[in-house]
Amino acid sequence: MQGQEPPAAFGKEHAAAYDERFAKLAPMRDALHLLTGAVFADLPAAARILCVGAGTGHELIYFARKFPQWHFTAVEPSAPMLEVCRRKAEECGVTFRCDFHEGYLDSLPPSAAFDAATSLLVSQFILAPDARAGFFRAIAERLRPGGYLVSADLASDTASPTYQSLLEVWIRLMRETGSAPEQLEKMRVTYGRDVAVLPVEQVSSIIASGGFETPVLFLQTCLIHAWYAQRTPTVA
Repeated sequence: MQGQEPPAAFGKEHAAAYDERFAKLAPMRDALHLLTGAVFADLPAAARILCVGAGTGHELIYFARKFPQWHFTAVEPSAPMLEVCRRKAEECGVTFRCDFHEGYLDSLPPSAAFDAATSLLVSQFILAPDARAGFFRAIAERLRPGGYLVSADLASDTASPTYQSLLEVWIRLMRETGSAPEQLEKMRVTYGRDVAVLPVEQVSSIIASGGFETPVLFLQTCLIHAWYAQRTPTVA
């Protein structure tokens, strides 16, 4: 999502209702955070973490509580979403360990290399594969060699019969968020067209082409797939 304007869907009204809307799906989020914590468990005690597309800050708050010496940089183009993230950090007393950047990676000031990065449900909005690879390359350039990335996105082969079956389950899940019937119907045609829902192998290849070792798929919750990968010694 580098260099793009934040979508209108992520405005003030959306940000204010976001956490409540998706509260019923929290077990999926919690599983991702739990396993990501295991991936990151052996990072340095005072690790530096880059949260790309931090949203309302769920992963930042989770890891700030779990790892009390880590420092976080939250990158988020939506000012209302970032404000919710900042408010949560203040309520938890962790703002002294956080930097908040309204914008994209290309406008983030230079800093010391990060030990790990998260990108959760972000790269799926970048439709062009080359641009998506460039997004991951921009993350890799911010990491130390061997630094970890955890990336999660919607992924599936949209031409396969199994996708159609899984999509029906996904739509039932989205009912839990209060999505209107017309929004649910829209998902049937927009996934793969307006959201880059690609086969798992293709997403893995795109991540690797951005400067990472072979990604490891470590979690699937319905259409959401999550990978971890380490930055290669050099980024092309």
